[in-house]
Amino acid sequence: MTVSADLARLAADIAIEAGELARRRRVEGVQIAATKSAAADIVTAADREVEQLIRRRLGRARPDDGFLGEESGAEPGASGITWVVDPIDGTVNYAYGIPAYAVSIAAVTGDPDPQRWTALAGAVFGVATGELFTAVRGGGAHLHTPDGPKPLHVNAQPGEAGALLATGFGYDPATHAGDLARLSRVMPLARDIRRIGSAALDLAFVAAGRLDGYFERGLNPWDHAAGALLVEEAGGRVGGIPGGRPGTELTVAAGPDLFDALVTAIDGR
Repeated sequence: MTVSADLARLAADIAIEAGELARRRRVEGVQIAATKSAAADIVTAADREVEQLIRRRLGRARPDDGFLGEESGAEPGASGITWVVDPIDGTVNYAYGIPAYAVSIAAVTGDPDPQRWTALAGAVFGVATGELFTAVRGGGAHLHTPDGPKPLHVNAQPGEAGALLATGFGYDPATHAGDLARLSRVMPLARDIRRIGSAALDLAFVAAGRLDGYFERGLNPWDHAAGALLVEEAGGRVGGIPGGRPGTELTVAAGPDLFDALVTAIDGR
């Protein structure tokens, strides 16, 4: 087993444990702990507790690695590997009881910046469905089922009716007009639009062929670190702004035959 495969297994094991904690806390009742960038951008007490669990588990297993988490920030390591963690991706869904949220854990090497890092392994655990998606650089992406790991493959090309696409909208109301204009430009390519509310699940679903493509402005590194690797290892393409890589200005993921057309439509040229 390669180092990356070992990292993926560790990410998967911890994601499942963390997801079970999140599920229990959801049953007990969600407490909003704070807001962040805007009134709609919430953090629950469970977000913080789940991230603490992940950080403890990773610290015990790999004490020399760095950490970058949504709730607790960054801590450099000595090994050259950093764990990029979203403890509950889809917090608003989680708070409202909508069963579409995930634990996302990725191991990256190099500068822990999506413009420069190389993702080695990742796991996305859809807590409400119990679905576990993993990816290993050079080793493919898989959905883990009772019958064993099932390889993931993006859709080669959309059907005649157009592409099933997913997107999201930022928390800042000042950005919504731009988001809607972008959506309008994309609609000629689409058979329909989904707004799932979890970037990690959106990317996992592109990797699994459940969506043809996904685009969104305003993602943070922990939102896409694991999911982007899933798409790439499933044969898809991931890009964005700045630098042609996933970033806060734009993240785009799709099968290879749709990707360029989607980027062109988003750009509006």
